[in-house]
Amino acid sequence: MTWLARLEIDSEALRAKNISDDFYAWHKMLWECYPDAPDAKRDFLTRVDQLEGALRFWVLAERKPVRPHWCPPEGFAVKEIAQSFFTHKYYAFDMRVNPVKKKVQRGTNGETLFRSNGKRKSGKRVPLVNPDELRAWLDRKATSGGFTIADNKPLEIGPMNECFFRKKDKRTGREQSAYHGGVQFRGILEVTDPVKFRFAYCHGIGSAKAFGFGLMLLAPVAL
Repeated sequence: MTWLARLEIDSEALRAKNISDDFYAWHKMLWECYPDAPDAKRDFLTRVDQLEGALRFWVLAERKPVRPHWCPPEGFAVKEIAQSFFTHKYYAFDMRVNPVKKKVQRGTNGETLFRSNGKRKSGKRVPLVNPDELRAWLDRKATSGGFTIADNKPLEIGPMNECFFRKKDKRTGREQSAYHGGVQFRGILEVTDPVKFRFAYCHGIGSAKAFGFGLMLLAPVAL
């Protein structure tokens, strides 16, 4: 089974409950959708949409989420995604992802550094901002995810937004501030491999899934 939950809470209620405006804090809050498994490994996807005066959270999981105490009853909805939902050929999609590339590590003379197994050493991950690089990144993810992007339909590529969070350093125990670069894609996709496509949908696209990236919102369309 696959479940999709939508949770909405207004900004005033967030402040009253002293809920931090931090992407990682929001992810930890959404663990409360599974109160019986606080120590389980994360097996769900999340997304946060910042609305005017409110936040909308999404949770996609194979375990049915329950309403956390901070979400008002009228702001919570959950539905099981029917098997028939995955039988369509075309979908309108909306995804917020973390497109990055790894810098190649280089020596003092600019030479590429290699590991003992002959593979190049990877350096720091940096966000992609160039539209051509972003489109190439999306096409690679689509190929591995069992779909293609419809070229005859508009593809919207949003600007890179810095999504800040605070997290303790495992070595020092000190809280550090950092960010992930988030980009929103909207368009039409065509399914080429239903098995791979469903796996990609359920497990997310790209990196930083623990920070609210990778969840695809889909709506079947007829072309």
